[in-house]
Amino acid sequence: MKTLKGPGLFLAQFVGDKPPFNDLFAIAKWAADLGYKGLQIPTGDNLFDLDLAATSKDYCDELKGKLAELGVEITELSTHIQGQLVAVHPAYDALFDNFAPEAVRGNPKARQEWAVEHVKKVGLVSKNLGLDTHVSFSGALAWPYVYPWPQRPGGLVEEAFSELAKRWKPILDYHEELGVDVAYELHPGEDLHDGVTFERFLEELNGHSRANILYDPSHFVLQALDYLAFIDIYHDRIKAFHVKDAELQYSGRSGVYGGYQSWVDRPGRFRSLGDGGVDFKGIFSKMAQYDFEGWAVLEWECALKHPEDGAREGATFIADHIIRVTEHAFDDFASSGVDAATNRRLLGLNED
Repeated sequence: MKTLKGPGLFLAQFVGDKPPFNDLFAIAKWAADLGYKGLQIPTGDNLFDLDLAATSKDYCDELKGKLAELGVEITELSTHIQGQLVAVHPAYDALFDNFAPEAVRGNPKARQEWAVEHVKKVGLVSKNLGLDTHVSFSGALAWPYVYPWPQRPGGLVEEAFSELAKRWKPILDYHEELGVDVAYELHPGEDLHDGVTFERFLEELNGHSRANILYDPSHFVLQALDYLAFIDIYHDRIKAFHVKDAELQYSGRSGVYGGYQSWVDRPGRFRSLGDGGVDFKGIFSKMAQYDFEGWAVLEWECALKHPEDGAREGATFIADHIIRVTEHAFDDFASSGVDAATNRRLLGLNED
């Protein structure tokens, strides 16, 4: 068995205009002082020179060295924002346009082409940094039709997943050349949001080996999905892990869909680690059972608590949940020490 790595911290919710959150190395020192050992880095916030990292292994080695001096390493690079733009339903064009550079806004085709190239570039940078996984969103074409009313016409969902796979296959094939996995965060708002939709995608891709999963139990809590059984079913495809808490409180006024309420008022909402209802002891046990060897990375999202408090508490929470796996069976002390010949005698298989 293998002991997973951590604690790590996803920086997307912390990057800002004020120190120490406006500079990668300042953030790294802040995180290291809290007890974090790894950083998951978004690639749209100019925290480092992505173009240079794609062409210069020396630059990547220098970047890793500076972070190591501060006591952290890179866990994965993130293209959540850019992956979202690989597939955008027209209903969301205006909302997602600001995710893209100004030059391609208002032009869905150019925006998609830019997103594809960005995601591929991050795959290359991941390789140059010695990383074997990068994390992303799938985007969505069918999400406006997630609830079957009005009745969906036959073939609509199938066509959506066929197109989604068509857009992602060149990216995944390129990642195959690089030896890097794409781990999709299964998330409401994405066409890949649960096990069934991930399976639909895989089927269209003929089981592409580079199409994998970023496991985040919080999104499954909000869908009333069994997040522990999910690990049993899909553990071979889980390549990344967001440690994020959530709660789903039954109400007489609103449910899973949330009634268009703000996050603080929704029955299902994200919480800081330990404040929600996720069974992390069960999750970390299953991760150990299935030899997950990646990082346990905090993604802080909470409707109530201050992010810096969440980050401080989260480092200790993750460290306390990581299971240092045993190197031998607990009952080895009682081993009888018999050999193969004795085993055959015990089974009544003695040769004449």
